[in-house]
Amino acid sequence: MAIEIEEQFEVAAPVEAVWAFLLDPARVVTCMPGAALDEIVDAENFKGRVRVKLGAVGASYKGKVNFVRVDVAAREVEMKASGREAGGGTASARILSKLTPLESGTAVSFEARVDITGKIVQVGGRMIKGISHQLFQQFAASTKALLEATPAAEGDTAGAAQAPSPVTDTESNAIRVLPLLLQTLWAAISRFVRKLFGRATSER
Repeated sequence: MAIEIEEQFEVAAPVEAVWAFLLDPARVVTCMPGAALDEIVDAENFKGRVRVKLGAVGASYKGKVNFVRVDVAAREVEMKASGREAGGGTASARILSKLTPLESGTAVSFEARVDITGKIVQVGGRMIKGISHQLFQQFAASTKALLEATPAAEGDTAGAAQAPSPVTDTESNAIRVLPLLLQTLWAAISRFVRKLFGRATSER
């Protein structure tokens, strides 16, 4: 199953600080729900894992991420990620991140194509896309809290020198998909009711 994702948010921090953050996997992973960084192989290749929990069913992906293209002038980063779970499912993604300086800070945009196989596919493409949006909102909120509270110095990438200790309690750090499913389902129901109500009103 292939899914196209486009998201963006704004952070009240200079573009240099956000750029340094984006190139530092040890800091980025702290803002990603359910993710853990296991190893920084070199400046462009990293290993990690993501755990997703859907009710009583969980899927844990182990894999790698690498920078395919880093364009300093355009403030663009293209990444490729791939992972596999013990049950045989796979996940791969091509992600393009771009920063745009604003008077009030920086706009951060992401475009991604995600291909997944395995039991997670049973949820359905529309629901998975809705869950992805909710997860991105969590990532954006964590990133804003981090960069707006403690903005990094220009060009500061010291955090990338060492990988943090692997998270041992992966169960407590798993992405809790069930609440996100309920949020997504409720949003879909609300949209349907609004459309239905609007149609009934127009027919009077």
